[in-house]
Amino acid sequence: MGSYSSHLSKIEDLQGIIQETGFSKAHICRLHDRFEELDKSNNGELSREDFQRIGELAVNPLGDRIINAFFPNAKQTLDFRSFVRILATFRPTVKDKSTNPNAPEPINSRINKMRFAFQLYDQDRDGKISREELIQVLRMMLEAQVTNDQLESITDRTIQEADLDGDGAISFEEFRKSLENINLEHKMSIRFLQ
Repeated sequence: MGSYSSHLSKIEDLQGIIQETGFSKAHICRLHDRFEELDKSNNGELSREDFQRIGELAVNPLGDRIINAFFPNAKQTLDFRSFVRILATFRPTVKDKSTNPNAPEPINSRINKMRFAFQLYDQDRDGKISREELIQVLRMMLEAQVTNDQLESITDRTIQEADLDGDGAISFEEFRKSLENINLEHKMSIRFLQ
């Protein structure tokens, strides 16, 4: 218990992090341990190189894009609080909305999860997924499972279905609507099968 308490005392603004992320003290303690393991230079910050040493990311075809998501706006390092905030995105979505209309959107809200996914595609951060960006991600994910012609056909069909304003790219709003339509279709097919 003493080591747990002393460990937590090293975390600046622990209560603020708990409130902001929804993580428990125990989760934050484990995340802090992981952060310190990754921080090879022991300077209280993580670099891209620290993330590149994570085996699961090294073999993930989207590993570089996931790492880039931890470093928005060309940041070169990441402090503990930022690390925890990004990981909080992956917590289960809270169903209950806050009764306070002025409360900030929870980090793990469905819309923030969609924003995170969107940025994995939108590498130039222009607010749109271009045909080239989409084809790059599909190529990484599908690798040799499809031909180039099939890949281009999938890309074109995806953009055609999602691009509501006809500009040849997918905005965040179009991306969100597409995901919501997929979710609705999925729910409808489950009901049909019941």
